[in-house]
Amino acid sequence: MRAADTSKPVEIVDTTTRDGNQSLWGATGLTTPDVLAIAPAMDRVGFRALDFTSSTHMAVSVRFHREDPWERIRLVSAAMPATPLNFITTGMRFISWVPAGEDVIRLVFRSVARNGIRRIQIAEPSNEPEALIRLARIAREEGVEEVVVGLTYSISPVHTHDYYADRARAVAGSADIDRLYLKDPGGLLSTDAVRDLAPRFIEAFAPRPVELHSHCTIGLGPLAYVEGLRAGIRTLHTAVAPLANGTSNPSAEMTLRNLEAEGYSHGLDREALGEVSAYFRELGAEKDLPLGAPAEYDAAYYRHQMPGGMVTTTQRQLAEIGRPELFEATLEEVTRVRAEMGYPIMVTPVSQFVASQAVMNVISKRRWTKVSNEMVRYFLGHFFEPAAPVDPEVAERVLALPRAEELRKLEPLSLDGARERFGAGVPDEELLLRLTMPAEQVDGMLVDRAAP
Repeated sequence: MRAADTSKPVEIVDTTTRDGNQSLWGATGLTTPDVLAIAPAMDRVGFRALDFTSSTHMAVSVRFHREDPWERIRLVSAAMPATPLNFITTGMRFISWVPAGEDVIRLVFRSVARNGIRRIQIAEPSNEPEALIRLARIAREEGVEEVVVGLTYSISPVHTHDYYADRARAVAGSADIDRLYLKDPGGLLSTDAVRDLAPRFIEAFAPRPVELHSHCTIGLGPLAYVEGLRAGIRTLHTAVAPLANGTSNPSAEMTLRNLEAEGYSHGLDREALGEVSAYFRELGAEKDLPLGAPAEYDAAYYRHQMPGGMVTTTQRQLAEIGRPELFEATLEEVTRVRAEMGYPIMVTPVSQFVASQAVMNVISKRRWTKVSNEMVRYFLGHFFEPAAPVDPEVAERVLALPRAEELRKLEPLSLDGARERFGAGVPDEELLLRLTMPAEQVDGMLVDRAAP
């Protein structure tokens, strides 16, 4: 490999308030006042962007904190004029597991942009180029300043390096995509994989930038970042140390130390970064929330590939039903279920479907006798086309369920009739929440918002 060019400064996308919060604090750890209090200091750091929110986090604001998620975007955007706020989406879905129609997604993109989101990351779980290009076009048409498309990394008989290189070349044909990123939510990327994939992404997408996003679930994230730098990537995704490591992203502090040791430069304000890190460390102690710690390498992780958040959620669910001893068997079952489903990538929402099905299969006397509506819709093809064929016997069993025919008729969420249902004068932002969330939760948020 050629010697890396170290002349171009490395950019850092901060993930603390979105991915760090989700990975370590269950997405519920931060309120609007929490984020707003430190926003000016975060703006001084010099981050390339702030991985700020998603529809999941917006729902958490309403459901757990009775806060208006749109107001959070507006307030923090005003407090951070130098740092673009980012909204991440998995595609044709907003809050609800039910897929959404294009009219809904257009309104979502228009609304987030209007309220202060300047950058959107699109990580469609099937890695289908046509779907990614379509979403990028919609985002651009609805006023988003910067569109970043992710190819989500996974390992299976079909998810080869050629598979990813082909898709990188395919999405490069879209003028609506400003940046491409290699998204590794499971922390699966080895140095060998980065050494092979990163140059192929860079070559396919040149001269536009390529970013790298990984996790520390089995300790590989920091190593992947160093290898990515050597291959030519100049934008990395990190969280400040209290919300880094573990199942989260590599820490900003250690990433800067590593890149400096390799001869690279950056433009971040270390004093402001230290202030931000100290704030979240104190906040975690105050709320009795766990701080990130380095994880050990676990080779078994490559079999199930469950995101860190889903691992802890599954452990909690088994404990709640009094069967914690089934955890290891559930992980083994996840591997089998994923293969039978055509090797979907283990990201939202499919990772939740797989984990829930594995639990039901382990508890039941016969596999695939208890199946969620979402799993039925998966086999009906309502979410995306799997990368590999599904197991025909499992598909036959699932689609033979009496409710399968009823679910087959379900249409994606649409704005048709929504104004009539919720009121002609309802703002777009409230309309989107009412379309996708229980009425009592939205009502509770509005009551608290109106309180003095």
